[in-house]
Amino acid sequence: MTTPHVDADVETEVFHAGVRAAEWVRPLATRPHGALMCENIVVLGAGQDALAWPHWVLKHRYGPVGLMFGKFSAGEEKTDQHGRHIPAPPVSFLTVRVAVRPRDPRLLERTPDLPAAVAVAVDDGRDAFEGIPHDWKEIKE
Repeated sequence: MTTPHVDADVETEVFHAGVRAAEWVRPLATRPHGALMCENIVVLGAGQDALAWPHWVLKHRYGPVGLMFGKFSAGEEKTDQHGRHIPAPPVSFLTVRVAVRPRDPRLLERTPDLPAAVAVAVDDGRDAFEGIPHDWKEIKE
């Protein structure tokens, strides 16, 4: 089931790029300064719709192993928790980084069960997609 205004190929590539970035960050997270690891995936010409589903799946699959995913759409205006203006990004992108367990669960308040999972996340090396298909089309369905 693909949303009509979303290019399925772009969405698929965003998802796979997110998995590659997460799997690249995971082993680096335990190294000195690993908590500072961050990988960004720029998606030129795509907006919120192309990022939405891949972001949702990636944050749910990788949160329990201690990774956070963020999505930022080109031109999207936001404010931080203190009401300060955050400059709009010039391009759309996903970011993956090591979770900051004491703070990050607050960023996930609207996502049931995920804040608790991130708060106690441990990367034990497990397959983040264990028990579900690895193919994007099957996952989305």
